[in-house]
Amino acid sequence: MSLSTSAPPAASAPTSPTARSTWRAGRMIVVLGLVVVLFAAAAVLFGPQRGPSRFLDPADTSLAGSKALAELLRARGVQVDRVDSVEAAAGKAADGGRLLLVTDLTYLDEHRLAQIPGDRLIVGDLPGLDVLAPEARTLREPSRVRSRDPECGLPAATRAGSAYVGGLVLTGPPGTAACYPAGEGHSLVSYRTPDGATTTVVGDGAFMTNLRLPEDGNAALALNLVGTGRPVTWLVRPDNPPPLDLPGSEGKSMYDLMPPSIPWALLMACLTVVLVAFWRGRRLGPVVTEKLPVIVRAAETVEGRGRLYRARKARQRAADSLRAGTIDRLTPRLGLAQGAGPHELVAALAARIADDPQVVGAALYGPPPADDAGLVALAGYLDSIERQVSEL
Repeated sequence: MSLSTSAPPAASAPTSPTARSTWRAGRMIVVLGLVVVLFAAAAVLFGPQRGPSRFLDPADTSLAGSKALAELLRARGVQVDRVDSVEAAAGKAADGGRLLLVTDLTYLDEHRLAQIPGDRLIVGDLPGLDVLAPEARTLREPSRVRSRDPECGLPAATRAGSAYVGGLVLTGPPGTAACYPAGEGHSLVSYRTPDGATTTVVGDGAFMTNLRLPEDGNAALALNLVGTGRPVTWLVRPDNPPPLDLPGSEGKSMYDLMPPSIPWALLMACLTVVLVAFWRGRRLGPVVTEKLPVIVRAAETVEGRGRLYRARKARQRAADSLRAGTIDRLTPRLGLAQGAGPHELVAALAARIADDPQVVGAALYGPPPADDAGLVALAGYLDSIERQVSEL
C-alpha cells in the first residue's frame, strides 16, 4: 500500500501594486528629494546675505565691482576715498590736488558736481556727460567693447598698450589726445579745460571691473589713468538714495520689498515642476498604435472624388488631374527627364504611338472639355495612350 502526499496549493499573491510595493520602489526618490530640500533650505537660512552688485564701486567684490583696482591703488600709495554725494566730493576737493573719478551719476546733481575744480576722469555713458565734459562730443552709434590698440601719444595709454574698451565714440576739442580708435572717433579722449584742469573721458568702464582687470593691458591703463600719485575721490551711487527720487510711496520698488528668499523659492518650485513632469510622464507608458475604425479603399476614394467633380461641374479640374497623372506616368516611360517641356513630350509620344502630334498635344495640353461626354472621351483617349506605350 503506497501513500501519496500532494503539496498544498500555493498562496495567491496580488498582481496590482500595493502601498508597500509602491513605497519600496519610490522611497529612494523621496529620500533624495528631501535631501535636496534640506540643503536648499540650509543655504537660504544660513548662507551669507549678498546685496546687488554695484558697477565700478571700489568697495564691491563682485565681478562688476572695482575692489581689485582700489586695492592696487592703495598698494601703490594712492589714497582712495569713496564718496556717494556731491557734498562729500566737494569737501574732499577743498584740500586741492585731487582727481575726481566719476563712475555713476544716479541721484546726483551734475550741475553742482561740475562746479568742483580739479582734474576729472569720467567713465562710461553717464547722463550728465554734456555738463561735466562740455567740450567732448559723442557720436550717435556706440562701438563694440573689445580689445583695441591705443594708436595715440598719451603716455597713460601707450604704456598700457591694448585694452578692453569701447562704448561711447568720442571726439574732443583741438589739442585733444584721442586714443583707441572706434569708428569715426575714439574710446578715450583727454584734453585741457580753459581753467587749466585735465578732463579725461572713457567710453566704457568694463576694463576697470574685477572681471576684466587682469586681461590685456586693462590694469595698466586703469592704474595710469587713476594712480597719478594724487589722492582720488571716487564718486559712486549713493548707498541710501533719497526716498523722493525712488519709485513707490515709501521710496522702495517692488523688488526692494521682496524677501531675499523669493528667488530660492521660485527655483525650488521650478525644480518641483520638472520632477513631477518627469514622474508623471514615465507613468504614461509607450505610445499605443490603434487600428483605424474604417478602411476606405482607393477605388471608393476615386469614385467619390469623381462624383464631387460631377456635382460641381468641375470638368476643367478633373481634366487637369487626368492629364497631370498621364504626363507623370508617361515621362519616364518615354525616356525623358522630369523637366521635359510639352513639345518634347508630344513629339516623343506621337513618334512612339504613330499618331498625329496635334491630336496628342490637344489631348495633353488642350482646352478643357465642353461637356461630360467630352471629359469621358478624353479619359478614354488618355488611357489608350498609356496602354499603347506600355505594350510597345
